[in-house]
Amino acid sequence: MRSIFAEIAAEAAASTTDPKSSFAAPTLPGRSDQCLLVEACPSRSPLPPWPMATAADNAVRARKPWAFMLPQQHGRDTFTLPEQRGRHRGFTLLQLRGRSCAFTLAELLVVTAIIGSLMVLVAPAFTSIKSAGDVTNAAYTIKDALEQARNHAMANNTYVWIGFYEENGSAPTATPTATPGIGRLVISIAASKDGTTVYNPNSNSNPDPIDPTRLVQVTKLVKIENLHLPLFAVGSGTGDTFDMRPTLQFDPGGVGYNDSRFGEINLSGNESAPTTNSRFPFQYPVGSPAPSAQYIFRKTLQFNPRGECSINSTYKMRRVVEIGLQTTHGNITATNSRNVVAIQFSGVGGNFKMYRR
Repeated sequence: MRSIFAEIAAEAAASTTDPKSSFAAPTLPGRSDQCLLVEACPSRSPLPPWPMATAADNAVRARKPWAFMLPQQHGRDTFTLPEQRGRHRGFTLLQLRGRSCAFTLAELLVVTAIIGSLMVLVAPAFTSIKSAGDVTNAAYTIKDALEQARNHAMANNTYVWIGFYEENGSAPTATPTATPGIGRLVISIAASKDGTTVYNPNSNSNPDPIDPTRLVQVTKLVKIENLHLPLFAVGSGTGDTFDMRPTLQFDPGGVGYNDSRFGEINLSGNESAPTTNSRFPFQYPVGSPAPSAQYIFRKTLQFNPRGECSINSTYKMRRVVEIGLQTTHGNITATNSRNVVAIQFSGVGGNFKMYRR
């Protein structure tokens, strides 16, 4: 017994060869049975007519429905993978190696010469930036030391001394004995153990060093490299810039403004500021029993338990005290440098402020 699918396939095969069958496609003028086309709306469609299945295609579809494939479009270019590969060529590793090229020796020499010239031009700018950063960091270090000394005096209801010493910047840092000079600033902070002044203000001795066994070291010894304490021209007091910063107290007798500031501390007389050394210097280190002195600080500031500040050369409170800072190269002062800072603070309120040129 023949299956239903076999009967349908046989009828379809017979209809493709029978011209009277309803499945037979009519023959159009100028068209063959192998490529029968049906045009829909030829006047409106801008595209070529779409192909329709031929009689042979119908026969194949009847015999093998699962093997039916769309007919090719006659007169059109169809997309194929090999054709795309031919049209769009990519770079391979061998092609990239073949196309790569290196610089010649002359080109490398020219580029090196240009870089060297630029470095020569830019080097002074980097040096100036580094110098400005150094003097700024030094100013903040000194400002922090002053604030710490004042805060310690007020918090512990005692007297605190801060000393300044400038030594030769070319000498090794670890030298146990100080060598006066230019280029390295040494700062020490010491406080009274019992809350008194320790020294005798009525002493006839000058100098009369403070007993190191009655002092306690507040902080470690501070050393700042490539720094000098100069004497700047006094500010006009008319503004808030370096040249117009608040003016200092003027004293007669050739002292001028120097008893209100610190600068050129290794000189003597009116060329130094303060103009005289402290009657009561202190040493570093301190403690009991008394250790051997590495530094003797003769240019000092004193903070009392109220936080008031006085310079130890006269022990008089000053409205404004100034410390000038200038960078050095070892033990050589950069005289033409504009990277300078003036630190000012009041003797009563302890207000600290920095002025940069």
